Amino acid sequence: MNHIVIRKAEKHHARQIATLVMEAMNHDCCQWFAGPEHTLDDFHQLMTRLVERDDSQYSYHNTLVAATDAAADDIVGILVSYDGARLHQLRRAFIDEALQAFGIDYSGMDDETQAGELYLDSLCVRSDFRHMGIATALLQAGIERGRSEVFPAVGLLVDQGNPKAEHLYRSLGFSYVGDSNWGGHPMRHLVYMLK
Repeated sequence: MNHIVIRKAEKHHARQIATLVMEAMNHDCCQWFAGPEHTLDDFHQLMTRLVERDDSQYSYHNTLVAATDAAADDIVGILVSYDGARLHQLRRAFIDEALQAFGIDYSGMDDETQAGELYLDSLCVRSDFRHMGIATALLQAGIERGRSEVFPAVGLLVDQGNPKAEHLYRSLGFSYVGDSNWGGHPMRHLVYMLK
């Protein structure tokens, strides 16, 4: 196996990051956001633009990548995270881009996070690199970021239909705090307390 390095994303990783964010969302959610008149390719173009932006929740600035070595651009995993207090400010880019691309207004969407937590928005490892500890390493990097930036907690949503992911999160110390809904799917909100 190649040596895996976790580092900050760069703007030119945007297409690879967008692909993995869409996998994390799951393609049913992506299609739900794109609407019946648009394709997953259309949504991928939108997500790529959002990753390239400086002011988006999906920005490369908010992303850690797992790569096959320190210099490589072969991205095998991602973790997108940001301050939950900035959700509305960061989500504005998604709302504007979706309105322009799809003609759909998502400004009334439920909040997926709140002030007081570093929110782990999207975690995904490429299928050919799973079961190698990469997701755990990315999650631990997210927890460490939360600790170093003095957040009280690190939070995430997990699809209620994904018990394997929930088991991983719980094994690392995340606890269930409530139900949620996102992208047309029932979710569970889990939190890792840092204080």
